[in-house]
Amino acid sequence: MKVIKNYLYNAGYNILALILPLITGPYIGRVLKPEGVGINSYTNSLIQWFVLIAGIGISYYGNREIAYVREDKKKMTQTFWEIQILKVIMTVVAFFLFALFIQFYRKYYWYMILQSLNIVAAAIDISWLYMGIEDFKRTVIRNTMVKLASLAMIFIFVRDASDVGVYIVILALSLIGGNLTLWPHLRVLLTKISIKELHPLRHFVPTVSLFVPQIATQIYLILNKNMLGIFAGATSAGFYNQSDALVKVVLGLVTATGTVMLPHVSNAFAKGETKKVNELLYNSFDFVSCLAIAMMFGLAAVSKYLGTMFYGPGFGPVGLALMIESIVIVLIGWSNVVGTQYLLPTNKVRSFTISVVFGAVVNIVLNFPFIYFWGLYGAVWATVLSELAVTAYQLWVVRHSIDLKKMFENFLKYLVAGILMFIPIYYLELLWKPKDMNLQGIMYTGIEVVIGIVIYVIVLLILKPTILGKIKMIKK
Repeated sequence: MKVIKNYLYNAGYNILALILPLITGPYIGRVLKPEGVGINSYTNSLIQWFVLIAGIGISYYGNREIAYVREDKKKMTQTFWEIQILKVIMTVVAFFLFALFIQFYRKYYWYMILQSLNIVAAAIDISWLYMGIEDFKRTVIRNTMVKLASLAMIFIFVRDASDVGVYIVILALSLIGGNLTLWPHLRVLLTKISIKELHPLRHFVPTVSLFVPQIATQIYLILNKNMLGIFAGATSAGFYNQSDALVKVVLGLVTATGTVMLPHVSNAFAKGETKKVNELLYNSFDFVSCLAIAMMFGLAAVSKYLGTMFYGPGFGPVGLALMIESIVIVLIGWSNVVGTQYLLPTNKVRSFTISVVFGAVVNIVLNFPFIYFWGLYGAVWATVLSELAVTAYQLWVVRHSIDLKKMFENFLKYLVAGILMFIPIYYLELLWKPKDMNLQGIMYTGIEVVIGIVIYVIVLLILKPTILGKIKMIKK
């Protein structure tokens, strides 16, 4: 029940994260215009490289290590401070490298200075501790406060196209403020420990092993925007970012299981409960497949005019990009289960690293010709094929230790339900053409979503996948 409760906390937050862009996205798109949105997207993609260096793989590693020792307060205290000290050291390194970078990169200089606040936010982020002890309520409350505060400030202070810098500062300061709220509770969670007992550098090599896949994972997003900005202009990078933002928000409902399951599976693995680990994997994969396939077809069906409706005139290219990129909802959902929920907790870091590095290589190789010939849509297809490479490799790696037939036993049923949902919804999208963020446009899109959910559920009730039986057991 604790896992379900934690998932509901995360899913609830991700629903909030889904709703807020419905409010801010159209406003920002119309106020900052495609160029302003593109500048924020492009400069943020550059600063994320330094944020990655400051974080050095700690979000995954710290989460897992805390889950291993959370039943021993002293060990947990020692582990926390060692990892956090290492993070501070790496933040200093990141700022030094950033200072060198801006000596040579003068375009968008002041925007880059403002974006560097994100490095500070990364340094004081200790959400990995709370995830490791499975205290998701606290992080969800924190994230909700941050989202609502930034929402209010955006509407108050971002008034015209010249406020790109203000927008950047609001987003960064809201992250810093949110991260600071997690620190006061440490006096309850941790105990006193001598500084002589701390050996932060012992975590360096293990974090680097997880830093490599984190860099590779970010390449899909950051490098695409970098290359689009260079070869097709900042506006195309902005289109990619707006499409990716909508996909990732929807995807948040799917990957919420990974955030919840990583510490849970890690704890079971530490206790030697192999059978439980595998059973958790099967159940999670089935649940994610059911949810992700519905969301992929649903988002693809309503995508044609969603870019214009959300962000305003000039954002039409986002629609097709969104339809193509919706495919990654299923692919990332699967790789999240196999990679984050199985390979990482069971300490198969090498296989996980190879999978995402392989995907990054595919992404880099495809980006050059794809962006050159097809621009925005080439970058999106490169992302889809990269995620396919990651998922395929991970499934190949676990083929001997996991029953793949059992994992995919309901896949065709979900696929049929998704296709039968997509056809009428896409027809309604073409018929109604909801292009404007007005009452009629919102109503049409809302009706499409409701009809889609009803069709998907009815088809599943007819086809009877095994997940229905599991839901009945949970109710009992």
